[in-house]
Amino acid sequence: MIGKPARRGDGTFGELVPAAVAVIEKGMLVARGPIATIEIGAETKILAKAMIKQIDRVMSDLINQVTQFKRGSGNPICVAFVGINFAEQYVSFEGRKRWPTDGKKYKHPIQEAVQAEQRLNDKARSAFDEFQVLRFRATNAKPYPFEWVDLSITELEYSALLTRVSREYERRFD
Repeated sequence: MIGKPARRGDGTFGELVPAAVAVIEKGMLVARGPIATIEIGAETKILAKAMIKQIDRVMSDLINQVTQFKRGSGNPICVAFVGINFAEQYVSFEGRKRWPTDGKKYKHPIQEAVQAEQRLNDKARSAFDEFQVLRFRATNAKPYPFEWVDLSITELEYSALLTRVSREYERRFD
């Protein structure tokens, strides 16, 4: 957003600055450009491993981002998407060093996922107009499998969120 210092969100939608030209990129449905207002602000976080160790930071990042969206002006619609890994094992990397989960010292994602989701729901959800948890399974090991815990529920929740944001946008900004 032009003229208001703030940390940018992962996605901000607003009114284009009148003197600016929107950039339309091939394959994209939404043009990009400098905005004068934030009407919709979206923040994304992904918890893949060691979730409980980092949950407080993730929650404060989410909540602080709402403050950043509202620094501009008006009453933006604030949306969060939080991916939570439910895999039975995971490996992370620091350079060439591998850090696999072992279920003891290094908990498997599935051992922490439910608690992480509960803490997010208890402490961060209420800061947002919309808050979607994206439950997935990924090991970060070759061949890098990925799947949604329940694809049909994920699609329904996401579609419902988009409908509510669209209706709220019409109510607030039309």
